[in-house]
This record gives sequence, C-alpha cells and structure tokens, in this order.
Amino acid sequence: MYPGVHAHIDPDKPAAIIVDEGQRLTYRQLEERSTRLADALRKAGLGRGDVVALLSSNDVEMFVVYWACLRSGLYLTPVNTHLTAAEAGYIIDDCGAGVLIVSADLADLAAGAVTPAPALRLLLAYGGQVPGFDSYEAFTAAGSPIPPADQPRGADMIYSSGTTGRPKGIKPALPNRQVGDPGDPYVATFGGAYAMSPATVYFSPAPLYHAAPLRFGMIVQSLGGTVLAARRFDPETALRTIGEYRVTHSQWVPTHFVRMLRLPEDVRARYDVRSQTCVIHAAAPCPTEVKEKMLSWFGPVLHEYYSSTEASGITMIGPDEWRNKPGSVGRAKLGTIHICDDAGNELPCGETGLVYFERETMPFAYHRDPVKTAAASLADHPTWSTCGDIGYLDADGYLFLRDRQAFTIISGGVNIYPQEIEDALTLHPDVHDVAVLGVPDDEYGELVTAVLALRAGLVPSQALVDRLTRDLRDRIAGYKVPRRFEFVDELPRTPTGKLVKGNLRRLLAESG
Repeated sequence: MYPGVHAHIDPDKPAAIIVDEGQRLTYRQLEERSTRLADALRKAGLGRGDVVALLSSNDVEMFVVYWACLRSGLYLTPVNTHLTAAEAGYIIDDCGAGVLIVSADLADLAAGAVTPAPALRLLLAYGGQVPGFDSYEAFTAAGSPIPPADQPRGADMIYSSGTTGRPKGIKPALPNRQVGDPGDPYVATFGGAYAMSPATVYFSPAPLYHAAPLRFGMIVQSLGGTVLAARRFDPETALRTIGEYRVTHSQWVPTHFVRMLRLPEDVRARYDVRSQTCVIHAAAPCPTEVKEKMLSWFGPVLHEYYSSTEASGITMIGPDEWRNKPGSVGRAKLGTIHICDDAGNELPCGETGLVYFERETMPFAYHRDPVKTAAASLADHPTWSTCGDIGYLDADGYLFLRDRQAFTIISGGVNIYPQEIEDALTLHPDVHDVAVLGVPDDEYGELVTAVLALRAGLVPSQALVDRLTRDLRDRIAGYKVPRRFEFVDELPRTPTGKLVKGNLRRLLAESG
C-alpha cells in the first residue's frame, strides 16, 4: 500500500503533524503534492536511479519529497542538518545529487554546502526565499496531479552518522516493483511485528533525516496511520504529546529515556502515557537499569530492535522476552546471525566476536567505496555482512551486544568494552552524560578514560573522582574501572543519541 490508497479512503486524515510547529499534512495533500513533485522531477530530466538530496529541519514537506522519490524510482538522500557546510557539501557531492531541496530556515547552511557540488542541476527551496534557489512551491505546482501508469519504487540512500570517520553512503539496490505493490520489507517486518494499522498514531521526536524516523514514517503512512514529529526533543513536551494525541506507537533512543527519567517525579506524574501499546527503542544499546525503570513507568510495552542503516539484518525482542533475557536485543527476524572472530572463523554460542547477518544477497553497497563494501563481508561468505558490532549468541539464539569493534579498548592486552562502563555510570546521581574510550598509553597500550558531563551544580574534584571510582568497583571488575577521568560541559552526540567518539579522541589528544 502507499498514501494514494488512503487519500481515497480518508482524504482529510492527517498523514503527518509537526507537533511543536502546528504543521499538518493530510493524505489528500500528501498524494497530490508528491504526485506533482514526481512529475516535475521527471520533466526536469531525472530518471530511475538518480538522486535527490534533501536538507531540511523536521517539516511535513519532507514526507512529500520522500514519497515523490519513492514513486519515481529515485533515491532520496536526507542530509544531517547539524553538519558544517563543508560536511553537508561532501554528502551532496558524494551522493551525486541532481537536485537539492532545502528548507528556508537552513539558507546559510545550504549556501555553503552547494559550492563543492558540481553535479547539482536544480536548487529548490521551500518555506521562503533562499538566494540562488528556485521556488520549490512553484516547481511542484507545475507538475501534473495525475499519477502515471509507471511508478517504479525508489529508495533512500542514507549516509552513516560518521561517529568514527567520514560518513558512508549506504546504497541499496532499487526494488523491481511499482510503488503500490506489496513486498516492502520494512512494512512487512516492522508494521507486522508492531501491529501497525490505520489506527496507529506514531510519535518520534528524532530528526527525520535519520534512517529510523524516516523509514518508520514511511511504514506508518503506507498503512494509513498518522506520523507525529517535532522540531526538537524536550522531555516534558514529549510526554505532553503522548497524552494530547493519544499516541499508540512511539520510538526513542536510550538518551531520550534517560532525559525523561531525570524529570522530577511530580512532572512525570502529570502526563498520561497509557495510550501507548508499543514503545519502540533502538539505535544504541540501552542500559539494563534504564530499561527496567522505563518498563516500570510505561508498562510492559517496550519493544527493542537491533538493525542498522545498512539493513543487514534485524533482531527484535518484546517486553516479556526481555524479562527472561535482560540485556539481549532479541533473536533474528531478518537474516541469520553468525558470530565470527577477526579471521572470519565462526564462534560457538557464548563466545564474543563480530556480528554478521547472512542474507540471500548482499543487501547494500557503500556508495563509491568498493573497498569498504568488501570489508563489510567475508571472502568465504560474501552474503554475510557486518556493521562492526561485537556481541555473542546464547544457546537460545538471543543476541547480546557488547560494543562497536572500533570502540573496543585494549588495555594491558585485555579487551575492554566501553558500553559496560558507560551503562554503570549512566544513571549515577552525579552524572549527566558519559562516554568511555581508550587513549594511547606507553604502559598499557590504551588507558581506560571516562569523559563526564556532571549534573547541574557539581564541579569536578578529586573527592568526586574517588566516589565514582568506589561506586564503579562495586559494579564492574576492577580492571575496567577508568584510570583517567575528564570533565566537559557537554558530550558530542548526534541528535539520535550516538556518541561522536572521534571528536572526543581529538579533544583528549589536544588536552594531553
């Protein structure tokens, strides 16, 4: 299914709402505007396999652009709005976009980003005028509102968050079907598992340029539900949204949970969250203590999945399962899991190694980077792919993640996984945010280092370090306890909650 079906059934139903901006997009509007834009893009010379880049704050028009691409056989590359102009320009250039569409509030960023992108043939801006850009509204209005007979299904080509290096474009093969044909794997897997339907009211406070919010929005709109988004995350506003809109499905990252849990009890008690039947979280490992507190608060409705922008595979776990397997991210729902050592040898249950998913074919390629694409699979098993996560399988086939391979600390010849240490500090009353990484050391090879943002009102001191060290020794093995503590005002995170550890490493190197 796709929005055109629901435009005929319930044309005035909201397909998308930006709750903190008051923007609403009905299914009638989504169908007509995406059809017009698709036609205008075809008339401008774009054909199957071409790329449209989108640089926009959360806005209902993002769904219009997305569906215009999905019904035209085009790739959509949404660009992270928190990048510098040079970083955004790299993605626009690297993806080979023929068209760049921007929201007017990002005019300055857009102006700097287009300079190094010679492939661009068309610059469009909506919501206001942007120097050097044509009117998106006028361009779209010139397109035909009548869908053509041929509407080949397009796809997204999303760039990785670049937490450890330059972002990589993840380019799936275009499906060989029409936009209205069944068979979309995201709709089948997630829509089915989470019982989504026309009655679904889905809320995600994350940026829509990120893979999960964008794709889940597509799933909900394919099934006729309503997508709620916000320009920015505020924990109390998020709770108010759940109550006011009677949200049935919501999606979060663990950082959102932590921020909501830090609200005073009386503030949390003001808002009714009982309408939720499915609270989904992903994108980063959730500390066990955080998840237990959320289950106690929201009820037994927390569902976790593990996947990646590459969509190599998917695992899922429901609330009852998680009670029996605390800390697990579930069993495979798409792909077969293999755990391998660095040489590519498969490991038995209980042993930690790189997580690979086996599919019938390699599900993605890194755009313009065959070397990285090849490195993501095994020579002997070319349809097994990894995104660099480390974990193990138990005897029942449940996956437990340890950390990213790139983040593993080797100190004194021993592998140490920062995630375990970060989890032990996440809800510490003195800590607002935490990251753990290894820094070069002549004696140990790497020194376990904790970088902390403290709660308001606290100042760094040796007494504080001693207290944190004592508390950690009660929770984790002594060799894992950080030997160095650094304090910052704020940690570098993406808007989806991922730590940008490359930036932290540079900061620590500069500070000595």
